[in-house]
Amino acid sequence: MSHAAELLTLLVALVVGWLLVEVLAHRRALAKIPARVHVNGTRGKSSVTRLIAAGLRAGDKRVVAKTTGTLARVILPNERELPVYRPLGANVREQIRIVRFAATAQADVLVVECMALQPVLQWLSEKMFVRATHGVVTNARPDHLDVMGPTGEDVAKALAGMVPRGGVLFTAEVAHLPTFAHAATDRGTRLDAVSEADVAAVPDEDLEGFAYTEHRDNVALALRVCESLGVEREVALRGMRASRPDPGALTFHELDYFGRDLVFVNAFAANDPVSSHQIWELCLARYPAHRRVALFNCRADRADRSRQLGEALPGWTPPDRVVVVGTGTAFFGRAAGRAGFDLGSVHAVEAANAHEVFEQLIEQCDARTLIVGLGNIGGLGLELVRLFRNRARPARTEAP
Repeated sequence: MSHAAELLTLLVALVVGWLLVEVLAHRRALAKIPARVHVNGTRGKSSVTRLIAAGLRAGDKRVVAKTTGTLARVILPNERELPVYRPLGANVREQIRIVRFAATAQADVLVVECMALQPVLQWLSEKMFVRATHGVVTNARPDHLDVMGPTGEDVAKALAGMVPRGGVLFTAEVAHLPTFAHAATDRGTRLDAVSEADVAAVPDEDLEGFAYTEHRDNVALALRVCESLGVEREVALRGMRASRPDPGALTFHELDYFGRDLVFVNAFAANDPVSSHQIWELCLARYPAHRRVALFNCRADRADRSRQLGEALPGWTPPDRVVVVGTGTAFFGRAAGRAGFDLGSVHAVEAANAHEVFEQLIEQCDARTLIVGLGNIGGLGLELVRLFRNRARPARTEAP
């Protein structure tokens, strides 16, 4: 054997040995965490992650949680939040660091949001990194079709890749429930499905204590998970109400802006057409006397999402005005036009600065106007939320 071949063999052996040591160290860290909750879905992952963690903390569980939604955060057992350090960008391998941190913190429970989109990475995240005792799928709606599509059933199959082995799977999904039932059976996992009746059984008074507008199905699903881990419903609910919401949570901001009665709704995180439509109609019912402005924040790297929302818009109660901002707005406009929407009511704002967008948006408002932000929380979305929130009436910053 040549000297070069010997060096190559030695290098391969060293790499394999290092990988084996890493795998064993990770497995030891996992073994130190009695319960591991892996949260996935197309809508509400971050909110449900926070709700579960808050409910368990109220039940005296030592919990470490991690969200990867609007802003990636690690939530410590004392509720302090730390940003996730990503020097090279987001990567599913960061779940390894979170597991080791939770083990070092002597967590009873780790609640972690699935950060993968590619179906194979969703499987890898569960199989190699989290190895959950409790899997959670919030729902399976038509989003990220360029990665998980092209159909809603394909999305459900992609999400099913993270169903754990030998554990329990909780889901509030109804339309694609058979897909998750099949995956659970295949992996020896018990399926605990939250039905539409279970969701409807969550009374209005259970939702009234939240400082923001939380969805009934998210609360029903999170309560079911907390109860399975030994925390009573009322105790868990009390903790959830006191928890800090995700920056992408649905919030209402009322402004008295130079004599104009304005309501801004942060619904940017509702980026699939089904959720967006539901929230749009909810807002119109809550403020029926206001002029209706639909604000879509587009992203060129989410062109498929822009097309979906544009295609769906003609089926909604018509806005008085549509304002599109961000990048790749043409994808939204072309899709809406092909679907039959009157583009005469669409105003495109090309400014990249959030303050300039805010000023142009105000120009579209009458004395009493409702503005519903949809599409994407990233980019201009979060900046616009801050601008409206900082100008809102102090006593009514959150949902009325």
